[in-house]
Amino acid sequence: QVQLVESGGGLVQAGGSLKLSCAASGRTLYRMGWFRQAPGKEREFVAAMDWDTGTTYYGDSMKGRFTMSRENAKSTGYLQMNSLNPEDTAVYYCAARTSRAGRYAYWGQGTQVTVSS
Repeated sequence: QVQLVESGGGLVQAGGSLKLSCAASGRTLYRMGWFRQAPGKEREFVAAMDWDTGTTYYGDSMKGRFTMSRENAKSTGYLQMNSLNPEDTAVYYCAARTSRAGRYAYWGQGTQVTVSS
């Protein structure tokens, strides 16, 4: 089992920044990912990181604006979001996989990010 606790969401003006955190506990992670879901829209991939190597992956609309990092000692992943715009408004979820072939089986509770124009 993996437990994930997100924090760091909030309200920010367009052009601003936010940093989300995801604290993991339990089994060793293979990959941590961030997803988001806006009202009336499907869940969207935001970013992911292979926990062992630090290799990162980003959704197309996030490249150059979002950066994922980790702090191994705290088993915590971070999502730094810059140049936010109202289209980034959504509930952001942290998720985890424990194997390369597995799926994202573990999910956090979600944190709301609201970007005002």
